[in-house]
Amino acid sequence: MEVSFSKEIESLRLGAGETFHGEGILAITKALLQSGVAYVGGYQGAPVSHLLDVMVQAKPYMDELGVHVEACSNEASAAAMLGASIHYPLRGAVTWKSIVGTNVASDALSNLSSPGVTGGALIVVGEDYGEGASVIQERTQAYALKSSMCLIDPRPDLGVMVKMVEHGFRLSEASNMPAILELRIRACHVRGSFEASDNVKPAVSTRAWMENPAGFDYMKLAHPPVTFRHEKLKGEERIPAARKYIADNNLNELLPGKHADLGIIIQGGLYNSAIRSLQQLGLANAFGDSDIPLLVLNVTYPLVPEQIADFCAGKRAVIVVEEGQPEYIEQEIATLLRRRDIQTPLHGKDLLPPAGEYSVEVMSQGLSLFASAYLPGAATESAKRWLEGNRTRRSEVAAVLDKPLPARPPSFCIGCPERPVFSALKMTQAEIGAVHIAGDIGCHAFGTFEPFSMGHSILGYGMSLASRAGVSPMMQRRTLAIMGDGGFWHNGLLTGVQSALFNGDDAVLLIFKNGYSSATGTQELISTPGPHEAMSSERMKSQTHTNTTIEATLQGLGVQWLRTVHTYKVAKMRDTLKEAFTSDFNGLKVIVAEGECQLERQRRIKPWIAKLLKTGKRVVRVKYGVDEDVCNGDHACIRLSGCPTLTIKDNPDPLKVDPVAVVIDGCVGCGLCGENAHAATLCPSFYRAEVIQNPKWHERLVAGLRGSFVKMLQPA
Repeated sequence: MEVSFSKEIESLRLGAGETFHGEGILAITKALLQSGVAYVGGYQGAPVSHLLDVMVQAKPYMDELGVHVEACSNEASAAAMLGASIHYPLRGAVTWKSIVGTNVASDALSNLSSPGVTGGALIVVGEDYGEGASVIQERTQAYALKSSMCLIDPRPDLGVMVKMVEHGFRLSEASNMPAILELRIRACHVRGSFEASDNVKPAVSTRAWMENPAGFDYMKLAHPPVTFRHEKLKGEERIPAARKYIADNNLNELLPGKHADLGIIIQGGLYNSAIRSLQQLGLANAFGDSDIPLLVLNVTYPLVPEQIADFCAGKRAVIVVEEGQPEYIEQEIATLLRRRDIQTPLHGKDLLPPAGEYSVEVMSQGLSLFASAYLPGAATESAKRWLEGNRTRRSEVAAVLDKPLPARPPSFCIGCPERPVFSALKMTQAEIGAVHIAGDIGCHAFGTFEPFSMGHSILGYGMSLASRAGVSPMMQRRTLAIMGDGGFWHNGLLTGVQSALFNGDDAVLLIFKNGYSSATGTQELISTPGPHEAMSSERMKSQTHTNTTIEATLQGLGVQWLRTVHTYKVAKMRDTLKEAFTSDFNGLKVIVAEGECQLERQRRIKPWIAKLLKTGKRVVRVKYGVDEDVCNGDHACIRLSGCPTLTIKDNPDPLKVDPVAVVIDGCVGCGLCGENAHAATLCPSFYRAEVIQNPKWHERLVAGLRGSFVKMLQPA
């Protein structure tokens, strides 16, 4: 059972005269439909996953409009979809998480931007940057610069964001350049409203077919020698056309202020934080009116030289607020000004940090330095008091706590089927010695945290097997590569498995088959069990899958050593891993660790159980616990598991000091604690109990007799 987006889908149907209320990313989705988009593709990733998730679930409505929606196997295949806009007047949009997704798509993007597009092509990327990001700290700006693609960075206001989507398609068509719309996490999740418009059915669509393909045009190919002409067109026609459209339609916003001799040039996505920062300096009010004029760059590439020059000319100083490094925008502005002999002092990274997320406090530190140099007085003192107050509050909290807060690294979900595999791997290494482990992107990356601390590298989604290729020949013991089923289909099948088989590599590959692309929001895969399997009552009770697409694919590719092991069978998993590392077979050995994503499992069994209880049918729930009289307090079980529901409490025995282990509420009954205790020969303190709801008459009778007998044995 997937997460339902029924409410979100209904908001996509809003028409003229109605008001949309909701999150930024859903507003972008609505804006695509209002713009007459003909096809949408992409690969899910925070913070833009909802765009594709909603559209996939809204397929019946998309069919009504004639919009084709495709969940792509990776970002490269999504970017390649935009090839439809090269020849045809089709507006297309694709989406993924940047910068990792843009890296994967870069080959297709370069070959798209060279010939250019006829129909509008819009790429919606989630600019996951800063300390809260889950990816490397790079920016999309570099791709826009190197491949000459328009880059839109809208001010986080729903009305502006929707307007920039609509203009993004027109800008792309006017310049023949693909356009990138980058959305930071705050823009994706900002809430607000805007006046909706009617959705536009594309003129050419799945409901209005083209009769014939376009005629052959060699200039539309990314192939030498015409690529040399393409490069000239970028500078001679496309970029000038884009600049003209940006200026004519006022896509960048000029906001006046009373200190007209100063100025701030800022990326659109940073506007909200900048205004909040200026409020702390006493230089902006609660309505967002700034005392210092602002040039808000809703389009950060290409810049309009005349616009920059007009804004900076005659000012005492200007500061460029640009998040991340290198300072692409600041460098370009400096070049534009000097070429026009405009000597206005230009600040930026000299006052603001060179890297890291520009939070309100970070921005305030830099802007206060700018204000103290050019607006001495109350504003500077106000900033100093606010910043000093923040430091004082932090020191007061630290004094109360007396010591730093304990680290709380991310962890597997309760009952996650991947945790027991790392427990088994820990036991295996205790027997055979340490193993080089090539990690991968996905939930299993949590294995790099305590109590497992496993993984020597993470180099790309599905790239683990490929990343150990240089290590394997140099290592006495076989290496291990780990990837999920999402990574396997995204990239691992070709870059890893095919390459290892072709080169005859002797390595071990562990594939987590939990049935979904879990790390991106539990989207379905080609190996996800079908609806008939998901809804069968027997499968409701089990933890197993019946889809064997991965195994069949591996066998078809030529994998000879293949084992499928249920993840919760810790002892069997340990023995299988040991066999893989010590086998006489020289070649690729693949272990498929099968166990359904616990989140998805709970989503499908909870309504099923509720239905049984409502009809008065018998339901058995498994509960695990620790016998505190038997527990010796060494906590080896916790070090081997790391489950959040397996923790400690004070020892009830006054003669014992060490706290005992305890299973708290939240346990989903996966049984890992008991499996670990058995496989590692730990203490026998774990017990398994069955909680029966709506029991049969004979079960009530037996329970009553047992209760009476236990009561007789208890002291008076």
